Amino acid sequence: MAVEHLEIERKFDVDETFTLPDLTGVVGVAEVRAPVEHALEAAYYDTADLRLARARVTLRRRTGGADAGWHVKLPAAAGARRELHSPLGRALKNPPKAVLEPVLGIVRLAPATQVATLRTRRVVTELVDAEGRVLAEVADDQVTGTALPAGPGEAAVVTVWREVEVELVDGDEELLAAVSAAVLDAGARPATAPSKLGRVLADRLAAVEGPVLPPAEPAEPAEPAEPAEQRKKGKGKGKGKKRKKDVGRGRTSSAPAGEVLRAALQLQVRALQDADLMVRTGQPDGVHQVRVSCRRLRSTLAAYRPVLDRAQTDPLREELAAVGTALSPTRDAEVALAHLRELVAAEPAELVLGPVAARLQQAAIADQQAGEVDAREALTSAAYLQLRDDLDALVAEPPLTEAAARPAEQVLREILARTGRRLRHAVEAAQDSDHEEALHAVRKAAKRVRYTAESAVPVLGDPVRRLVGALKGVQEVLGERQDTFVTRPLCTQLGLQAFAAGENAWTWGRLHALEQGRCERAEQEFWLRWPQLRPALETATA
Repeated sequence: MAVEHLEIERKFDVDETFTLPDLTGVVGVAEVRAPVEHALEAAYYDTADLRLARARVTLRRRTGGADAGWHVKLPAAAGARRELHSPLGRALKNPPKAVLEPVLGIVRLAPATQVATLRTRRVVTELVDAEGRVLAEVADDQVTGTALPAGPGEAAVVTVWREVEVELVDGDEELLAAVSAAVLDAGARPATAPSKLGRVLADRLAAVEGPVLPPAEPAEPAEPAEPAEQRKKGKGKGKGKKRKKDVGRGRTSSAPAGEVLRAALQLQVRALQDADLMVRTGQPDGVHQVRVSCRRLRSTLAAYRPVLDRAQTDPLREELAAVGTALSPTRDAEVALAHLRELVAAEPAELVLGPVAARLQQAAIADQQAGEVDAREALTSAAYLQLRDDLDALVAEPPLTEAAARPAEQVLREILARTGRRLRHAVEAAQDSDHEEALHAVRKAAKRVRYTAESAVPVLGDPVRRLVGALKGVQEVLGERQDTFVTRPLCTQLGLQAFAAGENAWTWGRLHALEQGRCERAEQEFWLRWPQLRPALETATA
């Protein structure tokens, strides 16, 4: 079983003449222990197209030192990297299945073979406080890295360098900053490569199609740049039409629609990969983020039909829907049980009759265990892994139609107008219907408008940004309503189980009534919000 370690460190490039400064003057450091030398050897594994390296993940088998074994380093977040450690075992040629499992969503169906080796002469100096706790380790590394031949007839490439790493053990960020400052003052420079492997494979990475992307933010749209009309206001009185420009993305309103679509798909596919990694490494909210990513991609493929060959993208939409359906029970039950537990905790003690909280806790534990199994099964299936490969191929070469060459501003306005009409029709149908599914159809239509609008913000600017904000509020309200269609049957089910066990089931009936009231309030709130949303929708799609 893998053991998790949180790595918080700073890396520095140094010359051969560099001398580590005296760190006894750093605040909090009472002793600088004598240096200890280690000989480390590591074999690094990746796919032929370096999928792990491009995702900022490293997989290695290290011998020597105190942490020998298989290591999987995950992308950095908030200045730290999560690292999974597994025993060395007997495997030498290929990583064991258990080691690959956390990154299966990145590697998928491609074999992971050795791509590089690193030999490091490491001299470690421990910084200790007055109580004998190791606050940080300073590692002075002499590294020989070898990029193995990528194909027949190619030669290995050897790189030699020296670097210094400062890694926290029991110290804090203030200590890390102080030690880093001392190392910089002594002549070190911030490292130019994000990792040792990144330095060794730099040429191969540059040659592989597709850039190394930073982690995506799956839950929120990219922050757009200020529209050109505002930036240029009062700067010149030329009569020519001003071009709207998104500086942050390097796109303009006159860019081809296909270019904007490809950029949106690239971010969304990366968001799905990041969410997949969350699930496989046991991170909270991972299942939810996978479902959100699938919905965004489905909405984008549906909304951009005018510029995409449907014969190639409709099957992908069906596969994405299948993934969402497979994960729905896991996520829905998780949300429902969490809400009911909060509801019970807020109830006066005299209204909670019987072991209601205990029964909910037992249900939550059982659901979590079953949900983890179901989620792993869904994300390990051959169909899902093939879908992920197909999505990468879609980003690399989108099946664009002739309309993809038209200016993005024109196409996006037409797409938003069409999805906006669909939402208005759904609302009109709900006004004339008492069927509970009518407002659910409104919610789904609102999601499509929102996801489409998010990709259009960098091109169309503030009106669409405001629309996205308004749609978020509507989604939250209708989401509250939809949640009660899970919590109410759950109250009935658990109430019947409690009654059969001889417990007082009155509280379960009360919880059901409270959820019915929540549903009705959400419906009322939506009809109050719709008159405010409609003008924003009309302005954004005008």
